Amino acid sequence: MYIDFGTVTPQQAYFTMTQTIIPRPIAWIVSENTNGSINLAPFSYFNAVSSNPPLVMISAGIKPGGVAKDTLNNIRQRKDFVLHIVSLEQLDAMNQSSANLPSGESEVELLGLETVALEGSRLPRLVDAKVAFACRLYDIHYIGSDPQALILGQVEGLYVDDSVVGKDDKGRTKILAERINPVGRLGANEYVTFGERLSRDRPK
Repeated sequence: MYIDFGTVTPQQAYFTMTQTIIPRPIAWIVSENTNGSINLAPFSYFNAVSSNPPLVMISAGIKPGGVAKDTLNNIRQRKDFVLHIVSLEQLDAMNQSSANLPSGESEVELLGLETVALEGSRLPRLVDAKVAFACRLYDIHYIGSDPQALILGQVEGLYVDDSVVGKDDKGRTKILAERINPVGRLGANEYVTFGERLSRDRPK
């Protein structure tokens, strides 16, 4: 089967891409609403894009009704956010936080999630997070006619839970992916767990 993207609607393109660009890491973003409450939302159009400077990218579309997502407005106005990597035990809460709430209503409060201060950030992180990046806004690029916002965040600091830190066979500090137990996004309402870990040496 060949799909000509010149003949499909934006919605069809979205569903096709999300079912084939898999698995995708999930960024669980904390930002501050205009009223001072904490917004929490997941994004699977997300990845690292640079290490010098250290940049991450999330892609934020628009809500039903054509208004910008709260996360985009919050980051645009207050210039910072905290990005969590979602672990398996957080899957249900992460999924619930994707609901469309009225602007200014806090998913953190609604779901009864706990937060704690994050060093290097004025915003908190989720208590149960294994990994949390303190980020400040680097740039926003708008693409398409909707438009879609590509938010670039510069990593200012990183929290890693001690339980996921170990040593490699040479005694060097290593972050243990299997202990983070991250969840990946597939198409529609499907997710994938970490599963078997494979390794291959890079050719010289």
